[in-house]
Amino acid sequence: MVTMEELREMDCSVLKRLLKRESAHGRSSKQGSVGVGGSCLLLDCRPFLAHSAGFIQGSVNVRCNTIVRRRAKGSVSLEQILPPGCKEGEEEVLSRLRSGLYSAIIVYDERSPRADALREDSTVYLVVQALRRDTDSTDICLLKGGYERFHSEYPEFCAKTKSINSISLPASIEPAGIGCSSCTTPLHDQGGPVEILPFLYLGSAYHAARRDMLDALRITALMNVSADCPNHFEGHYQYKCIPVEDNHKADISSWFMEAIEYIDSVKDQNGRVLVHCQAGISRSATICLAYLMMTKRVKLEEAFEFVKQRRSIISPNFSFMGQLLQFESQVLTTTCATEAASPSATLRERSKPSSSPTSTFVFSFPVSVAGPSSLPYLHSPITTSPSC
Repeated sequence: MVTMEELREMDCSVLKRLLKRESAHGRSSKQGSVGVGGSCLLLDCRPFLAHSAGFIQGSVNVRCNTIVRRRAKGSVSLEQILPPGCKEGEEEVLSRLRSGLYSAIIVYDERSPRADALREDSTVYLVVQALRRDTDSTDICLLKGGYERFHSEYPEFCAKTKSINSISLPASIEPAGIGCSSCTTPLHDQGGPVEILPFLYLGSAYHAARRDMLDALRITALMNVSADCPNHFEGHYQYKCIPVEDNHKADISSWFMEAIEYIDSVKDQNGRVLVHCQAGISRSATICLAYLMMTKRVKLEEAFEFVKQRRSIISPNFSFMGQLLQFESQVLTTTCATEAASPSATLRERSKPSSSPTSTFVFSFPVSVAGPSSLPYLHSPITTSPSC
């Protein structure tokens, strides 16, 4: 196996030229796509939240969280860092890696020290070792200075996700009265849905009742996570209903896989889906968190922070947070084990709704709760994690 001392280093200026050449050829570079004209692959080895905040155009974010590393015992595989079940281009990337179709692979983290200074427990080190094992003669380079240096020198070749306030609706859209009491939402929440991912929006019943808002955001489908909010425009949009109540007895986890598959189906049709409940705080936020955990293979804590940065008022109830923690354990354990050919199929079996729709779900918290400070709706929402 090639040592880190033998890992080539690439100057930021060289990567800039490659990206500029791709841009000159008229190719689009976006998150989740194969970067640098398709001949090179750019792998972002930073955590999901860091990549979400800003990334080099064309990069693919590897998924190598602490649980993956712990279970892999120091030797991760390409399937673990680029799960083939995901639907954002990683399957194509994995296939092309296996086939040796990339002329070079460029890896980077936040600051990327010299190759000979990489720690053996760092994500970059583990990713490089996995690439060396599974990609034969493909050239692997470490970006000098990482994202921090590249962004400081060439910000025009970096992309950032939209912040909570960056989605602007046309000025002609003004708050309007809604003809049903179930669609009323506090005034502070009437600015519009927030973008979680380019195809996934989170909002309230008020937003779902505003066709002008929906059309302005090019929404094509809605997921109604409630038992009493009406579907106002069934002849105009696709609808998916998840009839759960916002209380500690509701089993929302049994709907996770069905919801995830529906969101993916909208995405596959190049559509956009708004997930909403009554206030867009608990039930719909829970579905969005489950979607991020499953498709991005991230822990609940990362997913929660990601969504909260965009919609600060989210606050899933205590039982929903517990169900999300259990789902986290299932998602990450299945990903780490890589023993099932289809992780989603395994989770779907675990998440099937009960044959009796009126059955009571009683949540048993997976770990002990120390005290009141552990309540998920306080300032520090995630204070526990499933055991590894």
